[in-house]
Amino acid sequence: MNPRSERSSAPEDASTADVAGPAKSILGRPAVRRKLRAQASSAWRHALLIGVALAFMLPFVWMVISALKPNDMVFSQPIQWWPSPPRWSNFQEVINYPRFPFFRLLWNSIFFAGTVTLGTVVSCAAVAYGFARLRFPGRDLLFSITVGTLMIPTIVTFIPTFILFKALGQLGTYVPLIVPKFFGDAFFIFMMRQFYLSLPMELADAARVDGANEFRIFWQIMLPLVRPALLVMAVFMFLWTWNDFFGPLVYLSDTSQFPLTLGLYAFRAQRDTYWGLLMAAATLTTLPLVLVFFVGQRYFVEGVKLTGTKG
Repeated sequence: MNPRSERSSAPEDASTADVAGPAKSILGRPAVRRKLRAQASSAWRHALLIGVALAFMLPFVWMVISALKPNDMVFSQPIQWWPSPPRWSNFQEVINYPRFPFFRLLWNSIFFAGTVTLGTVVSCAAVAYGFARLRFPGRDLLFSITVGTLMIPTIVTFIPTFILFKALGQLGTYVPLIVPKFFGDAFFIFMMRQFYLSLPMELADAARVDGANEFRIFWQIMLPLVRPALLVMAVFMFLWTWNDFFGPLVYLSDTSQFPLTLGLYAFRAQRDTYWGLLMAAATLTTLPLVLVFFVGQRYFVEGVKLTGTKG
């Protein structure tokens, strides 16, 4: 090889490297700026979400802290965020209070919310499957009527329902509160139908070829696939029923049948000035909901994601 050509090519390579270096740095600056902007935007969103979460948690934190205070410290100025010493005896006094039978009220709430949740899940899953997968005359019309009932205020149907159960002699029992839920809920029927429609039809067709009847297809194939949606429906229904106040107030008259919501209201009427004990009772009433949510949090989030995507 010619030594002159080697000497002449060396400066060209050096000059090319000198040009490429600044060009590479110039081209890399927009990418760095975009990355910094994305990180700043993500940090801002997380800070906003943390602030909103703290704002929503503040009433709950205040309730728990107030449950550990004596009555004269609840509204003290300046605010004492942590009592010194904490008064744990408030919880024991509430549980042992004769006019607030906590464990009896707790069982009533578990029975009420659990039975309503079971009836809603079973009925809505079956009805939604019929609207989504079965073909029969008037199917679309019946589904439109079902969805249309969402526009009817609850108080409009409450009076005829009350008259019906009064004629049946069921006032003062849980029958008016539980039995209607075994006939489905329009909102959850709509949600489950949309989820069924997102599943491939080939699964049911293959099962029919293998000789499976419609009930077996529904029970062994479709229900396991929509389990996240079922869990979302169960959690929502349990929370709504647990916090229901109006229905038990109207239909129940015996204090031994009261759920925790009515028991807490009665306790407030009896011990209106004892705010520490009232907050302790409210904390005990809320604690089961917190436990239910944390136990099923993973399934709940998964179900919300899937129903939001496929529904």
